[in-house]
Amino acid sequence: MIRLNNETPSSVLQDVKIGNLVTDTFSKTGLVEKIEITDDGLYRIYKFILVTGRSITVKK
Repeated sequence: MIRLNNETPSSVLQDVKIGNLVTDTFSKTGLVEKIEITDDGLYRIYKFILVTGRSITVKK
């Protein structure tokens, strides 16, 4: 299981693949169904959409 939060290194965030089991260590845990990566110029935003329909968003 991979823990995803703002302290997770960028290299770990980039290595997450569809089907990985992830958690935000609080209330969201599940398998990754889709990954969206956007860059707003200041932050790189990783959005991991889980098979449950919930999402975990990390700004780096």
